[in-house]
Amino acid sequence: MLAAIAAAASCGGGESGDTVEPDAAPGWVGDVRRAVDAVETELGPGQEYFEVTANPQLTNVFVAVDGATAAIPYAYVDGELLEPAPRLDGASGNTFTADDLAFDEATVLTGVERDLPETTIDALSVEGGPGGAVRYVVSARSARGGVLDIEVGGDGTVVAVDPL
Repeated sequence: MLAAIAAAASCGGGESGDTVEPDAAPGWVGDVRRAVDAVETELGPGQEYFEVTANPQLTNVFVAVDGATAAIPYAYVDGELLEPAPRLDGASGNTFTADDLAFDEATVLTGVERDLPETTIDALSVEGGPGGAVRYVVSARSARGGVLDIEVGGDGTVVAVDPL
């Protein structure tokens, strides 16, 4: 939900998605870590995050504050952390830290490419999961026009596919 709010507020032009070739993950996948590193440089280490979503245009970072009851949204664009957007009160959900990021940038999208070759990948989200787990969710469009949320493991293994 937080990503939808930020995406609506920050929609821009550009290509709608990238098809991933095995061993050739798009550069924006690494922006998940780079954006988190930029936030930690700005705010200090040990921040908690509700979600980080990267796509070809930008990376949205939702920092959990006040006991995870509010979020401060940041955008990371072209290697630069922008000023935060207004605080989002009433936020809730699971969180994670930078130390919890355990995905392989080179392979996190390859399971989708292999198992669902007719999809176009639009974004990668990292979300706090239950019990301190981290969820990796790929947003994609099927060749028939449907939108999919595809949960993957840190190594790219497809865990679940949910049509939206």
